[in-house]
Amino acid sequence: MKMSRTTLIGLSILLMTTPVWAYEPLHALPETPPIPSDNPLTAEKVALGRQLYFDARLSFNNKISCNTCHNLKTGGVDHRQLSTGALGKPGWRSTPTVLNAAYQSVQFWDGRAESLEAVVKDHLFDPTVMAMPGEQQAVEAVRRMPRYRKQFIKAFGARDAVTLDNLAKAVAGFVRTLVTPDSAFDRYVKGDKQALSEQAVRGMEEFKSAGCVACHFGDNFSGPPVPMGEGFYELFPNYLGSEYDKKYNLVTDDLGRYEATKDPIHKRLFHVPTLRNIALTAPYFHTGTVPTLEEAVRVMAVTQLRKELSDRQVEDIVAFLNSLTGRFPSRAHPKR
Repeated sequence: MKMSRTTLIGLSILLMTTPVWAYEPLHALPETPPIPSDNPLTAEKVALGRQLYFDARLSFNNKISCNTCHNLKTGGVDHRQLSTGALGKPGWRSTPTVLNAAYQSVQFWDGRAESLEAVVKDHLFDPTVMAMPGEQQAVEAVRRMPRYRKQFIKAFGARDAVTLDNLAKAVAGFVRTLVTPDSAFDRYVKGDKQALSEQAVRGMEEFKSAGCVACHFGDNFSGPPVPMGEGFYELFPNYLGSEYDKKYNLVTDDLGRYEATKDPIHKRLFHVPTLRNIALTAPYFHTGTVPTLEEAVRVMAVTQLRKELSDRQVEDIVAFLNSLTGRFPSRAHPKR
């Protein structure tokens, strides 16, 4: 059964009102994300997925690859307010980072994709992303190349291995290797008390006491470990009417989860994103309108918690958030 809006918001209220000493909401990132039973990781599949991830031939006009918007050298994003697809059309939400996406139980700001495999298919046919006109064109872009045909057979076994499902499985398999463990925070909670500066430790305690952990907690700082395919959502803005609504265009026609379900109870609910590597992924929020992490902290405090933070509190929390930058996987382009 999928979690209801009431259950999810109720969980957040519980976390916000429970004394911080009663539980430990923040955990180190596991070395390995969840792996679906129907798409086990293999070296051959990951190698194929890596090639496809960087290959612009998966777009309608050979203009962009997955890495164009989810650039592995720049935090898994392109640092644009809105990414532009193969046809020059902008998306309507800011591009989230691909790093550690494998730990997320659903994908996209509205949670419409229940798996990374579904994300790949969505992107292939989205006119604001890869803009492929249909499944045949997407598959043929790969099948026509002997090298890819051999790699698909090696990865999936069957002679007719070049299929849309297998293409999605290969790219998703590679994305599941894009994890960033061993951040300073991870080392700290594992026992290395020298890993964080005094300021970052103050910021961590402020992050908890201010109520940020109502939404951003757990291994990936994105909520509870709900089953894959189920999402954790929060209202945004939670408190309407601040100066930030207009300044950063926070209240728009985009109604979040509602856009995917058309259920009125989902209006203005957005999937809670990870905070890992957040210092590298500006601009912020689904609108992509907040330019700096310091400003994002101020905006969140006012719009979500109805709190005004001092400059020192903001600086301390930002120091803590910087400690969430982990050890990156290889970011080199594959050889052609």
